[in-house]
Amino acid sequence: MSIENTTVAAISTAQGEGGIGIIRISGNEAIEIADKVFTAVSGKKLSEHKGYTASFGYIKKDGEKLDEAVATIFRAPKSYTGEDVAELSCHGGMFITKEVLRAVLEAGAKPAPAGEFTKRAFLNGKLDLTEAEAVIDIISAKNKAAARAAISAKEGALWNRIEIIKRKLVTTAAHLSAWADYPEEDIEEVNEEKLKQTFNECMFDLNKLLETYDKGQTVKEGIDTVIAGKPNTGKSTLMNLISGHNRSIVTDIPGTTRDIVEETALVGDIVLRLSDTAGLRETADEVEKIGVRIAKERIDSCGLVLAVFDFSRELDDDDKALIEQIKDAPVIAVINKADLDGKLDEGYICNRIKRIVKISAKTGEGFESLEKEVANIAGTENFNPSEGILANERQRNAVFEAKGALKEAVNALEVGMTFDAVEVALEDAIEKILELTGERATEVVVDNVFHNFCLGK
Repeated sequence: MSIENTTVAAISTAQGEGGIGIIRISGNEAIEIADKVFTAVSGKKLSEHKGYTASFGYIKKDGEKLDEAVATIFRAPKSYTGEDVAELSCHGGMFITKEVLRAVLEAGAKPAPAGEFTKRAFLNGKLDLTEAEAVIDIISAKNKAAARAAISAKEGALWNRIEIIKRKLVTTAAHLSAWADYPEEDIEEVNEEKLKQTFNECMFDLNKLLETYDKGQTVKEGIDTVIAGKPNTGKSTLMNLISGHNRSIVTDIPGTTRDIVEETALVGDIVLRLSDTAGLRETADEVEKIGVRIAKERIDSCGLVLAVFDFSRELDDDDKALIEQIKDAPVIAVINKADLDGKLDEGYICNRIKRIVKISAKTGEGFESLEKEVANIAGTENFNPSEGILANERQRNAVFEAKGALKEAVNALEVGMTFDAVEVALEDAIEKILELTGERATEVVVDNVFHNFCLGK
């Protein structure tokens, strides 16, 4: 895979008003193009600057000053992309940054596609593919744990785990190949039991990696969560407590919530994609009936149910119907209004639902217990974001297929097939691992990875 011999440019800061806007230019002609639009107050050309230096001056277009700016120079290979890079920092704002970019494009740069700068960093050997994918995860992180996991991946945590496995397999493949191709040489004989041991060790390590995927996705993407219960149990108050503001209408009138109210909120380190649903009860109101039906459908398809019960009221048929519907689902029973006198039969719920917390959504009492149970049910209570995790389906699939290939190698040994057959399966496993890191990834795979990036990164 090679890089087109073009110099590209894009706005690398978020679109909109801000204190600063940065236009990044990368390629062989980056500094020359920057010199065409930037004039330093010192009179010194950017082409005369060493790398990692900055200069204050003005951006000009058609002979007119557009804005004050600071030009920063990075020379290859010591830059983000591995190429010559010039960054023009002007005042933030959609009009100014777009005008500066237009001036740069008119001076000879081409518009950078989404993810082009990071793609060039990968192609120039500055990052492997897992580290490059971590860049977009850093940008899109929704919580501290997701950010830490992405930063660890960017620093090579996943690469380090994969590299250990790869080294074992490549060494084994080299030994197999040399022993078969040069029988006259004094090469240590291949030991079948030692091969099995190596393959099983690597499969164990790959399996441990696969176990990180679901936890990682939960931390990154969050859980589709439904708040359910009969009317006036405090569902909307709980929704407002979790989201941190008055998202749902709270009244003493049963049936206030008829449609689905949605919000994204953070509980501990877990993102919950919340849906506050209509109160579950038998009703003659046709509009409310629709809301109840939709609520029941959401309960059946969500990743977590927060089932709310009123501590100050006895369980009734509506409560019991909800318990029956959710008893086998991932559920936390939230016994609300714990600040009031209790009439609820807690034993009935305890016998049917494993995870229970008592809170007062009105005062916030007991919210820490809810945070703990959310982490427990999400399987992230012992999540270590720095250990190196599989961040996406592409990575997971490569590891899964590598593990499958090694299983075939072990099976080939156990049924007495020749080492040639074992070597074929081993090479398949190595191929998948190299695809994961990008060392042998096809152009289609690489293009698909960077297609998900934003412009300017």
